[in-house]
Amino acid sequence: MPFSADHAVPALIVKFGDYPLHHGGVGAIRSLGRLGVPMYAITEDRYTPAASSRYLRRAFVWPTTGTEEPERLVEGLLRIGRRIGRPALLVPTDEEAAVLIAERQEELGEAFLFPRVEAALPRRLASKQGLHELCVEHGIPTPAAAFPQSYDEIERFARTARFPLVAKNREAFVRRARPAVNGTTRIASREALLSLARDWGERPGVILQEYLPREEAEDWIVHAYFDADSNPRALFTGVKVRSWPPHAGMTANAYVVDNPELADLAARFIKQIGFTGIIDLDLRFDRRDGQYKLLDFNPRMGAQFRLFESESGVDVVRAMHLDLTGRTVPEGEQRAGHRYIVENIDLPALLAYRRSGYTTPHAPTRASGTELAWLAGDDPLPFLTMLARFVRPGVKHLYQLWRAGRRGGKA
Repeated sequence: MPFSADHAVPALIVKFGDYPLHHGGVGAIRSLGRLGVPMYAITEDRYTPAASSRYLRRAFVWPTTGTEEPERLVEGLLRIGRRIGRPALLVPTDEEAAVLIAERQEELGEAFLFPRVEAALPRRLASKQGLHELCVEHGIPTPAAAFPQSYDEIERFARTARFPLVAKNREAFVRRARPAVNGTTRIASREALLSLARDWGERPGVILQEYLPREEAEDWIVHAYFDADSNPRALFTGVKVRSWPPHAGMTANAYVVDNPELADLAARFIKQIGFTGIIDLDLRFDRRDGQYKLLDFNPRMGAQFRLFESESGVDVVRAMHLDLTGRTVPEGEQRAGHRYIVENIDLPALLAYRRSGYTTPHAPTRASGTELAWLAGDDPLPFLTMLARFVRPGVKHLYQLWRAGRRGGKA
């Protein structure tokens, strides 16, 4: 590496909720651990892939659901901070963790290191409604959306709505406590919408969003780290080839692709809203009007962040550690053509995409290199642990998602 990290500042991977097979956390442990940074992580138990990494100094077993009271979560983090014994960099892997850190930064500031941001901003960005309002305010293209407050409003909306459309849970934290849908859900008809809405309660926590046809769209991603002045210290663009569940879930296969227009759009938006820290953006290029439309803004590290590394060896997590410890973040071009594969979900995604006929014109025909989410020659145990935990329940889960997708498509 053309740079060195501050070994006196450890890092803690922070996650709230029960999702033990999280390759992003493993990637962060490896990324900083390979630089000699002492790594710690919150895990569901001692037998998660993250807990088995050779680069992890200690796993703090703390089962959470993401629905706990903020005071309890803050107390737990401070307790872990005391056990680490020195200020550690916080690396959140979900919206709930990112929101909590921002809103409780005064309480956490002495024990931990993290980008200081306007306290209310991460919650607003993680909210589908809050993000939509910010996009409209700053002229950032985004799909048309409605935010019904009651079943009666859904009925009125359904009379004139254009189907299919997409339903998503509206808010961080609420999606864990009272989820309306299991992730992004395509709804094919008025009857299907009204049927689902009957189970959403008096105040539906959903956003109903314009559906961008797969045959007229292409999925893009932006990962970046912005400093205290909202300037990009590392910024990357790529195209998503496959996701699981198809077209709506976690990235399964993606490529690094240079896209100056998209990079400028992201940098301009971040400067306008004054965000600092790591971002993970999902956008869909709509061929019908030639616009990149912002779908999701994750104010934290994305699971597939290891797709992106500059020629100088910087990824967004390394950029954050270097910047917050007062070190220079080396400049360097992104590795165009590099590929990222999530082994346990890319095969079913490949089969689904072949059936749908979806293509990604901007994906290179040949990869310049490949990063695997789980398998690493210098750290093999997370891959083996993933296999042991994934195979039986994973196959069942993939089958349930596939069945749900077929029912939604036929509704």
